[in-house]
Amino acid sequence: MEAAVLNAAQTPLEITDLTIDEPVAGEALVRVISAGVCHSDLHFIEGTYPGQYPMVLGHEVAGIVERLGPGVTNVTEGDRVIMGFVQPCGHCEYCDSGHPNLCTTRTSARKRDNPAIKLGDQSVTQMANIGGFAKQSVMPASGLLKIPDSISLDVAALVGCSVMTGYGAVVNTAKVDTGSTVAVVGAGGIGLNIIQAARLAGARQIIAVDMVEHKLNIAKEFGATDTVNASENDPIEAVKELTGGGVDYGFEAIGLKVTSEQTYEMAKNGGMAVIVGMVPPMEKIEVSGMIWRQEKTLKGSFYGSARFHTDMPRILELYQQGKLDIDGLVTKRWAFDEINEAFSALKSGEVARSVLEIGTE
Repeated sequence: MEAAVLNAAQTPLEITDLTIDEPVAGEALVRVISAGVCHSDLHFIEGTYPGQYPMVLGHEVAGIVERLGPGVTNVTEGDRVIMGFVQPCGHCEYCDSGHPNLCTTRTSARKRDNPAIKLGDQSVTQMANIGGFAKQSVMPASGLLKIPDSISLDVAALVGCSVMTGYGAVVNTAKVDTGSTVAVVGAGGIGLNIIQAARLAGARQIIAVDMVEHKLNIAKEFGATDTVNASENDPIEAVKELTGGGVDYGFEAIGLKVTSEQTYEMAKNGGMAVIVGMVPPMEKIEVSGMIWRQEKTLKGSFYGSARFHTDMPRILELYQQGKLDIDGLVTKRWAFDEINEAFSALKSGEVARSVLEIGTE
């Protein structure tokens, strides 16, 4: 099986032949069709997040179920599926309380000394138990969601991460109110989905903040009422001036300490700052000790607080009704062997979201 392997941080991905195991109990083997190129993958490539090498990245993925391990009942062979990067067990404390995105229970019978993919005799790590930058993936089936034949698999792939994460941050994590004011720091794939979800939620003012002008122009197409170019203006002061003191909700969609702190400062007294980006684990976000007086909230949002099997069907319905634009997120499509060029384009800011065309239906 061909896969794009990351052998060390700050090195190019290499298309390599790997061996892939048959699915064990609780797993499915999926033929990968489409995969989004996400900044979360770039964190591992650049080494800002630690990885266990060699590893296969790719977590925003859709494909077709080819084989099932024992006990799998939620999908069948031939199903077209989104591959969720959390595979909830459905019965732990987090799942029972409506937070399946926080589930850490293993949902596969696979032993740690029996990896799903290998390079010769060497174990290969699968990002998020998926490793979707490959022709096939063996993963826990509880993370699979069957989708209608009318939904293309490149659209489904983006729902697997950027759409769910952005939409969920607004609807689930922050619960944005009608008539509220919103700032979104970072107008990439996730930021654009925060913007259009805030529009759907009825926010009256949505301010997109970025350093790349053409991304700000795209943000307007997705519902931003105002834009701030942070390379030309102090973003905190600009947002406060536009709103008369700060926003009800600020969303950080980049994954940096400095932009997280800026997002917090953009929130008015009583407001909320939601950190959606993958801030490196060694970084500390610092806020004023006056938080008690300001009654501001600093909150994280992992996977948009996703209730996987509830939220994603709703997102797909909104897409089919024309209320969410997913097609417009895709700036460029790349062949599988152009994967390094795709990440270069992401890093430079020239694309909002791009899709790898790995297989065909």
